Amino acid sequence: MSFGDFVGDLMFYYRSGGFVMPPLVIATVLMWYGLGYRIAVIKRGSDDPIRLLVDRVREKGADALPKRGIVPNAVAVGLEAQARRLPNLRDHLDVAFGQYRQMMKGFSIMTQSIIAIAPLLGLLGTVVGMVETFDSLQDMQLFSQSGGIAGGISQALITTQFGLAIAIPGLVVHGFLSRRAQRIEVDLAQLTDLLCAEDADNQKQEVRA
Repeated sequence: MSFGDFVGDLMFYYRSGGFVMPPLVIATVLMWYGLGYRIAVIKRGSDDPIRLLVDRVREKGADALPKRGIVPNAVAVGLEAQARRLPNLRDHLDVAFGQYRQMMKGFSIMTQSIIAIAPLLGLLGTVVGMVETFDSLQDMQLFSQSGGIAGGISQALITTQFGLAIAIPGLVVHGFLSRRAQRIEVDLAQLTDLLCAEDADNQKQEVRA
């Protein structure tokens, strides 16, 4: 099949799907734009445990960390804040790490909404197609200006298929990214607890001295 035939088939399906196809196409573009952003942003950056990353920075400096990824950047920011001996370290870390949490939530609501709406739009096209089919049966018209029986059945099948083709891959990718984001959330909480515990121990040692 040539590229021209492929494009022609796509245009045929697009026209056969009726009025719900433009919203479905727009939803597809927006959903994959949001998922692409989340794929680029939600990266841990290293598979090493938090304790090992912290020790590595203290031994070799921040340059020993990977240049990309949320967790290595958070480790560098957290150790810098700890070195400044801030009075309310936990509050400062919550604010500093809040930007990473906000980044990971980017376009999440939009993608979830599209994943939920796409099958409903497909179902709407199916209902419209079936209505057209029964109207054509009532009028005993195999073909009409709007497509008749053949057009109604085609619209009913295509819109459902297209809606599910949007939602299922989006649901799988969104679920994978959500699990990755949850793991990073746990890492950030672990890093906060570790640095705050070390800061509290240092303060106790200074009081005893």
